[in-house]
This record gives sequence, C-alpha cells and structure tokens, in this order.
Amino acid sequence: MKARSFKSYWEKFGTLAIFIVMWGVFAVLAPGSFATAGNFVQIITQSATIMLLACGEFFAILLGGIDLSIGSVAAFTGMITAKLMVEGGMNPFLAVLLGAVLGGALCGFINGTLINLTGVHPFIITLGTQSVFRALTLIISNAQATFGMPKAFTQIFGGLWNGIPMAVVIALVVALLCWFVTSKLTFGRNLYVMGGNRDAAWFSGINVKQHLLMVHTISGLCAGICGAVMAARLGAAEPNTATGAETEAIAAAIIGGTSFFGGKGKVPNVIVGALILGLISNGLNMCSVPTFYQNLATGLLLIAAVSLDQAVSRKK
Repeated sequence: MKARSFKSYWEKFGTLAIFIVMWGVFAVLAPGSFATAGNFVQIITQSATIMLLACGEFFAILLGGIDLSIGSVAAFTGMITAKLMVEGGMNPFLAVLLGAVLGGALCGFINGTLINLTGVHPFIITLGTQSVFRALTLIISNAQATFGMPKAFTQIFGGLWNGIPMAVVIALVVALLCWFVTSKLTFGRNLYVMGGNRDAAWFSGINVKQHLLMVHTISGLCAGICGAVMAARLGAAEPNTATGAETEAIAAAIIGGTSFFGGKGKVPNVIVGALILGLISNGLNMCSVPTFYQNLATGLLLIAAVSLDQAVSRKK
C-alpha cells in the first residue's frame, strides 16, 4: 500500500517537486539575483525552444520509441523558411506555413513512413535521418548562415507580445494543443494503449501503423515550428543550430515523468521538465559554473529520473 501511494504521489507531483527543490537550492546559492520575477521570465524564455521540441519528442516516447532527428529538422526547416523569405521574397506567414509547418510535418511523415515500411526501430531510422536532414541543411545553405529576414518575421515570431516573449506564447499554445490531443481525443488515448502494449492495441482494432505515422508527423511539426522560432530569435538561420537539442528534449520528457518504455506521461509535466533544464542552466550560470558542469548536472538528473521511474514501476 505504501509503495502504491508513493507511486501515485510521484506521478502527480514528482516533476513539480524536483522543480521546487532545484529552485530552492539555487535561491540559496545565488541569493538576491536568482529568485526574482525577472529571472523567472528569463528561465521560461530560455526554455521555450526546448518546450517545443520536447512536446514532439513526448509523442514518440509515449509509444516506447524515440525521435533523434528533431534538432536537425529544426535547423532544416528554419533554413528553408529563411531562404523562402530572403531569396524568394515570400510573405513571412506563407514562408512559415510552407517551410516550418508543412516542412516539419513532411520530415516527420518521412520518418514515420520509413519506420512502418522497414520495421526498424525508430532509434535507427531517426538516427539516420538526423544526419540526412543536417546534411541537407548544410547543402542548401552552403554551410553559411542566412541573414536579412523581414522585420515582421523577427518581431512576430521572436519579439514581444504585451511584454511576453512570442517564443513563450507559441510554446505554450503548442503545449496546450498537444495536451488537448492526448487527454481529450480518442487518438490520444489510443497512444497510451499502444505505449502500454502494442499487440493488445492491434488486437483491439487500433491502426498501429497509422498512429505511429501521425506521432512522428506531430514530432516533426513541433520541430519545424521550433526552427522558425529559433531563426526569428537569432535573426538568422544557422545551419548548425539546434545541434544536440534532441538530447535536451528527451531529457525534458523523461525528467517530466514520461516513461521511456511508453504508455505513461503528461504534457504539462514535460513542460515542467523543460523548465527544470532551463532552471539548471540559468542557476549554474549565475553561480559562475562552467558549461560542462551544466551537462553533468543534466545527465545525472536524467539518470536519477529514469532510475526512480524504474524503481517505482517495479513496486507497482
């Protein structure tokens, strides 16, 4: 009974508890500068792009899979969007629709199609497409950054809205839509069934391949939107942008309570997981800790989160 009670507590409040503890630690280590409203806004702003990538990664992990290509997809779609505006003279909204939204969804669709056709684990397929999309980004850009995007684009997708960074607004809107899909739609409930037992889902009449295709399309779509946001915030499309970002997205999802074995997780907790990563980076910077220690802290926290998830699951 005690183990069951702890399991229930951890699933509901574990991620929030980690956030509160980490906040308290850095508030003590960096008094007067860390625990302020302005710094909290800064943490959210820094975490916005990871939130977008983590929302898409959440869907892939929910099925017991993974998507390692999202960082490359973000760079690829960001570059396409910039090229359409700078070299094609396209309207910013149309460029984002074609380059980021449809481009990202198409990249995810390709991932899902390859997984369904080959039957190979998503790890291998997305590891391959990670290199392919990154190479395509370097090819179309000639390994050079693209500058000179319209001011309207950088203001709308990378500026402020009533004092709130647009990156945060976009990330929260995407997270809200992802939450609605997973909690209110039959499609979302089917994903939890598939993640728990794919064979049982198939026998119950769920089209497994179709759902897997949709999941990777959503993952690519989120990465595409992230690519546009990153280009707008930087004021340029960099071919090497978002390198290694998939690691942070996976960490945000896992730290947020999403089971690496599928069938368990919630979008709001993934958002908190992304905030925890932003909090760690921000707090260590304020304490003048070198970057490699930040990577160490993220890695240890990820291992601890997965280990605790395993321990709690065994005591179910």
